[in-house]
Amino acid sequence: MQELLLHCRPGFEGEAAAELQELAAAQGVAGYAVTREGTALVRFVCPEEGEAQLLMRRLDFQSLIFVRQWALGSWLDVPAEDRITPIITACAQGPLASTLWLETADTNDGKAMAALTKKLGRPLESVLLKTRFLRPNKADAPRLHICFESGERIFVGWSWANNAAPWPMGIPRLKVPREAPSRSTLKLEEAWHHFIPRDQWDRRLAPGMQAVDLGAAPGGWTWQMVNRHMKVIAVDNGPMNRALMDSGQVEHVEADGYLFKPRAPVQWMVCDIVDKPARSSALLARWISRGWCREAIVNFKLPMKRRYYEVLQCMEHVQEAMDEAGIRGTIACKQLYSDREEVTCHVRVLQAGSYKVQPDH
Repeated sequence: MQELLLHCRPGFEGEAAAELQELAAAQGVAGYAVTREGTALVRFVCPEEGEAQLLMRRLDFQSLIFVRQWALGSWLDVPAEDRITPIITACAQGPLASTLWLETADTNDGKAMAALTKKLGRPLESVLLKTRFLRPNKADAPRLHICFESGERIFVGWSWANNAAPWPMGIPRLKVPREAPSRSTLKLEEAWHHFIPRDQWDRRLAPGMQAVDLGAAPGGWTWQMVNRHMKVIAVDNGPMNRALMDSGQVEHVEADGYLFKPRAPVQWMVCDIVDKPARSSALLARWISRGWCREAIVNFKLPMKRRYYEVLQCMEHVQEAMDEAGIRGTIACKQLYSDREEVTCHVRVLQAGSYKVQPDH
């Protein structure tokens, strides 16, 4: 097992490759990326035995920006008349697994193999259970990933639940609520799933919290917070959804989100305004460093080139502002499944700094 298979958004293979290449070099691990534009998959090959597993153990999956999911393993060429036997032989070379995930790339070609993966799923699981390579009761065992590049080309790999995405291919199965004003509502819901452990939702997304939604109209993100029984200041010159306004939980302020200042600190600030990433990161830095919010989720719209390095610059800008204000906190970015030409940034203040809160007056 000398290779990591990385899932990413189609068209962002170069960013995922650059990210792993840089992080591997920082860990002193030699490796190289193999990419094909539009495939939504990246191979990261470590020629030295054991180095791929070492890299996977040393890197924190949550810190990866453009990688949705990963697995440690190798590729197989399999005959169409018997795909299961080679897979079982490959599984004998790896650890026991607790869960079987059949995956494809997140592309039209990948989706076209849904019938094949569905057909193979039950008989493959049955054989894995009989050979005891799959043991559902072994909770601490890794997950087994069988990723189909085609009907004859398969990746067999493993990931560990404490250092990987909790969903096959890194894609959460979320549905747009019928009551939500726009599909963008899923961006915020997915961000919560990624950045906030589920057992902390009742504490960090609690009823009665005060929140600000910058660039709110028509209210997709506001709807998520209202659904958690928060009080929301929705800032946008455009109209808000009438049902949200009738909830009694939303105050609509007609203003430019970049210029708005809160009357008092709030628990949450969220923003999905389409603008240059440097402007959005400056907005985020200002809200955090001035003590206007305790947690924030902001989307950075990416340029056409040097997207990975643009994100790093945005994160550095926010971190510098936090350091200057004496704030201890966490900052993370992820290109979520619901994102397109953007990434989602989350900041949480753990310890306030020496700043004085600057309200609007």
